[in-house]
Amino acid sequence: QVQLVESGGGLVQPGGSLRLSCVVSGSIFRIVAMGWYRQAPGKQRELVAMITSGGSTNYADSVSGRFTISGDNAKNTVYLQMNSLKPEDTAVYYCNADLSVVGGWQNDYWGQGTQVTVSS
Repeated sequence: QVQLVESGGGLVQPGGSLRLSCVVSGSIFRIVAMGWYRQAPGKQRELVAMITSGGSTNYADSVSGRFTISGDNAKNTVYLQMNSLKPEDTAVYYCNADLSVVGGWQNDYWGQGTQVTVSS
């Protein structure tokens, strides 16, 4: 059983900052990559940022230069520092982990989502 638990969402004014955290727990054998996706009302879920176990990162063009993804391999935790937030960043943010479990296959796992609202 694998669990992803997100925290750190909330309401923030335009130009403000938030930091999201996601902790992965369970019978984990190896984490390949972790990332953050978001889904705004009426839109498809989209990739925000991703980090591999080796530290390589990838960002959506819309957040590049404003958001920073980082990870703590020892804690199986990934963070998303979001600065200069805009109203269009409003969405439910989901944590994703591409990992293999002990005695099992590699697969994608998702958190329950955390709401980020950017509004004055």
